[in-house]
Amino acid sequence: MHALQVLRLGGCGGTLAAAKPLQHDSSLDRAAELWSLGSTPMAAAERSGYAVKSLTAVQVRGADADLIGPLRRSGCGKLLNPALRDVGAYRRGLDTWIVMAAPLLAPSRADEPALANRALQLVNAVRARGAHCGSRQFAAAAPVRLSDTLASVALGHAADMANHGYFEHQDLSGRSPADRVRAVGYAEKLVGENIAYGPENADEVVAGWLASPGHCENIMDPRFAEMGIAYAPGRAGMRGLFWVQLLADPKT
Repeated sequence: MHALQVLRLGGCGGTLAAAKPLQHDSSLDRAAELWSLGSTPMAAAERSGYAVKSLTAVQVRGADADLIGPLRRSGCGKLLNPALRDVGAYRRGLDTWIVMAAPLLAPSRADEPALANRALQLVNAVRARGAHCGSRQFAAAAPVRLSDTLASVALGHAADMANHGYFEHQDLSGRSPADRVRAVGYAEKLVGENIAYGPENADEVVAGWLASPGHCENIMDPRFAEMGIAYAPGRAGMRGLFWVQLLADPKT
């Protein structure tokens, strides 16, 4: 991997050098070996236990001391991608399999209060100014407040989708968002739910919902008074974050 680091730090084929060298990760060594045995690079990384956000893999042939030329020919742009952080390799004979990746960094549970407050801030900011949701114009609406109960129900559904690898409003027991809310004793007049897969923070997930007419309409519905939001990291082939936002109008 010395040749790879030389190219990343010195530039390659007219492409500017990457900001930082790659860090060796033994799980990516295992991924490179699994790739050499027939797995796809992504599947190999997942089997090795590496939580992948993005990945680049190259196979080159040549003596270990003379890989700069073969690496250049494999494509300088992907070798010098500054988003990549870690690297692993496997060598057999004259062939070398190299896997470079960036990890998926899920927010910790300690971050949950700050994340919920940021999401609330973003939601109430757009409710305060009004919004276009597709072809519909929504006037300004009163702010919503956070509900611990709705957040708990949202977390339950996010964790269920993450653990079982599905992405639906209806859970595997056939329950709707309103069913799940009622099951914990929350008395509601109206319930709405937004779900998402992939965003890594509150700004990304709220922006994505606002760009989708149906999700945006939920956020802008003036009848809603309370909100809960939660996320859960997926497993295996869906390691990204599953997000659930519940909006409700409670009975008084």
